[in-house]
Amino acid sequence: MKQIFIIIIVLFSLVSCDKKKEIVPEKVVKIVPKKSAFGFILADFNIVNDTIERGDTFGTIIQNQNIGKRKVYDIIAKVRDSFDVRSIRINRPFTLLRSKDKKHNLQAFIYQPDALSYYVIDMRDTAVVVYKKTKPITIRRRTIGGVLKESLSATLGNAKIEGALANKIAKIYAYSIDFMKLKKGDRFAITFTERFINDSVYDGVEELEASFFEYGGKIIYAFPFAQNPNSDKIQYYNEEGKTLKNFFLKSPIKFSRISSRFSNSRFHPVQHRWKAHKGTDYAAPRGTPITVTAGGVVEQSGFTAGNGNYVKVKHNGTYSTQYLHMSKILVRRGQRVSQGQVIGLVGSTGLATGPHVCYRFWKNGRQVDALRLKLPSGEPMNGANKSRFLTQITPLKFELDSVANL
Repeated sequence: MKQIFIIIIVLFSLVSCDKKKEIVPEKVVKIVPKKSAFGFILADFNIVNDTIERGDTFGTIIQNQNIGKRKVYDIIAKVRDSFDVRSIRINRPFTLLRSKDKKHNLQAFIYQPDALSYYVIDMRDTAVVVYKKTKPITIRRRTIGGVLKESLSATLGNAKIEGALANKIAKIYAYSIDFMKLKKGDRFAITFTERFINDSVYDGVEELEASFFEYGGKIIYAFPFAQNPNSDKIQYYNEEGKTLKNFFLKSPIKFSRISSRFSNSRFHPVQHRWKAHKGTDYAAPRGTPITVTAGGVVEQSGFTAGNGNYVKVKHNGTYSTQYLHMSKILVRRGQRVSQGQVIGLVGSTGLATGPHVCYRFWKNGRQVDALRLKLPSGEPMNGANKSRFLTQITPLKFELDSVANL
């Protein structure tokens, strides 16, 4: 009986221990990673962040720190082969890592010449160590689309996209779209990639993968493609493989507005009489660059009372263009110019009431309306590449169309 009683007590104790194990939670230890930067654990240092000011030199910056027994010129002599101390520029950031004790001895100097790289001058050991590092870059892909509610630049700005993308798009479509004529409600879609430094700091647009814009009731696609797979030469084509590059640009000025059109009878704002206006006026701020719409040779360059400062370019035996009222001429007679080259700056010289460029166009010696003229297009895609091109753009086009129709 005594033995049975002992067995019952032991079993009860075991059951009680098991119950205690079930109800007592395990202790969870949360490991919080220490914040680091430039390869250093920041908690180990007293940190000074600053920027280079006018008059600062590497020597003047470190001599104001407690660098122990080292002499400034000794440090400069040790680092000069790996770091040009004369290369530091104003407004660029630098960081000083100092000891955490009361002496605040300088341990390291870090200089960032640009957003992507930095130099480290490590002074913790007797031998000063210098090295350059590049911050890791992450590429993220994004597709946006819908309808334009304002200008392209404003639309992209509201989507927190750098303005350089608007300029890139304008350049790609310069041969087929006059962005001054895009209207609110026109559809668009853009697929592009962006760079991020350390996976967090935005560093701008990397490349445009695909896009379309509704223009004049038509959808105009743009897909980058290299006809030679071994070449970096990229051109842009529509969904049928036709090049977007035409012989003439649509406008001599980016992101401007048409203030007066070609007309056989227009009331002249200066002469106050009715007369023909054989050109298209593009209003823009004084000093805005004027680009030649096609390559050619400068036929005339000078000043007249009516035209002000002007340039006339002969493109071939058929076409010539003229650009009036410049504040400054940047080319000379007889000079060969290439398409998109800046030939002058917007002004109001001659008979003009405000800053603009009057763009005139000749075909076979007769002035015509450039906006109504059907201009020659560029070379088509090589037929052998078309199948490869269509296969490449099919998923891109589907993605653009899907976003724009949301």
